[in-house]
Amino acid sequence: MPRRASPLPAGFTLIEVLVALAVVSIALTAGLRAAGVLTDNADRLGDVIAAQWCADNQLTELRLRRVFPGVGDSDFGCEQLGRSYKGKLITRPTPNPSFRRVDAEVSTEAGVPLLTLSTVLGRQ
Repeated sequence: MPRRASPLPAGFTLIEVLVALAVVSIALTAGLRAAGVLTDNADRLGDVIAAQWCADNQLTELRLRRVFPGVGDSDFGCEQLGRSYKGKLITRPTPNPSFRRVDAEVSTEAGVPLLTLSTVLGRQ
C-alpha cells in the first residue's frame, strides 16, 4: 500500500516557538524576582532579630543595675551576628514619678531604623 503525504506539516512554526520562549522567560524572570525578595526579607529579618537582642540586652542591663534611671538620652553600640548596630536609650518621665519609660531605638550602622523596644522601670 503506498504511503500518502500528510496534508499538515509536522512540527512547530516559528511564531509558536517564539511565544513559548516568551512565556518561559516571563516565568523565569518572575521566579528570580521572587527569590530576590525572599533573600532581602531574610536579611531584614536577621537584622531585626539582632537589633532586638541589642535592645533587650540594654534594657535588661538597666533592670539589673537596680538604679532608677535619670531622664535623658544616651547612645550605645552593639555587635550581634558579626554586624554592628547603633542604639539610643531614651528615658522619659511618666505621670507617676516612681516610674520612668525607657525606649531603646536600634538602627544599622548606616542609620536605617530597625526597632524600638520600650519598657517601664520603677524605683527599687
